Formats: sequence, C-alpha cells, structure tokens
Amino acid sequence: MASSEPEKEHREDEEAPAGEDEDTGAQVAPIVKLEEVAVTTGEEDEDVILDLKAKLYRFDKDGNQWKERGAGSVKFLKHRESKKVRLVMRQSKTLKICANHSILPTMTVQEHAGNEKSCVWHARDFADGELKDELFCIRFGSIESELQELHGNIPRDC
Repeated sequence: MASSEPEKEHREDEEAPAGEDEDTGAQVAPIVKLEEVAVTTGEEDEDVILDLKAKLYRFDKDGNQWKERGAGSVKFLKHRESKKVRLVMRQSKTLKICANHSILPTMTVQEHAGNEKSCVWHARDFADGELKDELFCIRFGSIESELQELHGNIPRDC
C-alpha cells in the first residue's frame, strides 16, 4: 500500500489545471483571415433627429392581441435632400429592423389607454420587406426624459 500512495500523488499533480498566470508557451494562429467589409445601413444620407430606447408592439388582428416586435433603439431620421422624416427601430442585440416607416402629416399619435408611457399610431410599415398597414404601440422606460426629448426634437414641418 505504501508504494501506491506516491503514484496517486503524482497523478493528482498531472491532472491539476494550469494556473491562470502560468504561461504555457502555446502559439495559436488564426485559421481564417477576415477582410474588412464596408457595411451600409441605409441611413448614410439622413440626420438623426431623435434616438431613444423603447419597446415596440404591433397589434395582431387575427389573435386580437398585442405582439412584441422588438426592444431597442428607435430613431427619427431626416433625409438631407428630401427633408422627409422616417422612423427606424432596430433590435438591441441583433440590429434587425423592427419598424421602418415614413412620418406623415396625416399621422396621429395617441397616448395608449391607461398607460402614460405608451403611444399608439397607424402606419404603413416596410420592416419585413413588404408594405403593410400596422397598428403600433411603443413603450418608453421613463416617461419624463423620453417624452421631453421627443417633444423638443420633432420638427413641426414634417
């Protein structure tokens, strides 16, 4: 039995993981070399009027309920030449577009019944690559900061 004990101690030393500060001397070369790619967002000819964090919902007529479209950054963008304003919203982590529509003088935005942090409006949306009439609801995190910024930055000539 005395002869097996040193063997056991030796195995434990071999299986012990290397310390975090210990340099193993291993050199790792990249397998694939990635080239830099120019990415266009479609927002290059537009100026950001407003950029807020919010959660967006659309009304599902078939299910008669609100469905979450995404949570992230909602922007009002004004085109430099045409002066048209559009709303673009991208999801936080994936940056996938969840709302993309023009802001028209005929649009009306109303406070959602019973929730002062939410607004509701109708729009023809192109977020899915197809133009559809949608009923949207947007909910802001804190009403004070977002709505003050919203009222102060939306141009009245849209």
